Amino acid sequence: MLADLAGGERTVSALAEPFTMSLAAASKHVKVLEAAGLVRREIRGRTHFCRLDPGPMANAHQWLSTYEHFWTGRLDVLERLLRTEDAALSNPQQGE
Repeated sequence: MLADLAGGERTVSALAEPFTMSLAAASKHVKVLEAAGLVRREIRGRTHFCRLDPGPMANAHQWLSTYEHFWTGRLDVLERLLRTEDAALSNPQQGE
C-alpha cells in the first residue's frame, strides 16, 4: 500500500484492489498506517482518500543511513573472503 501511495493519492478501495482482502481489512490496515504517521486520510463525501506522509520514513532512512557505511564495509570484507575461498577451492594447487 505504501508503494502505491508513493505514486499519489489513492482511495482505500484502490489500495485494497491488488490484494486478496476485504475493504474492511484494507481500512483497518490504513488505520494502522495512519496511527504510525505514514498515511493521511481525508474523507470526501463517502470516499476515503489516502496519501503518503513521507516524514516518518525520511527519519527512518536517515537513521538507517548512519549504519550504511558500517555494513557496506563489513559486506565488502565478507565478499573478499568468499572470493578468496572460492578461488582456493577452484584451484587447490595454488595454495601449495
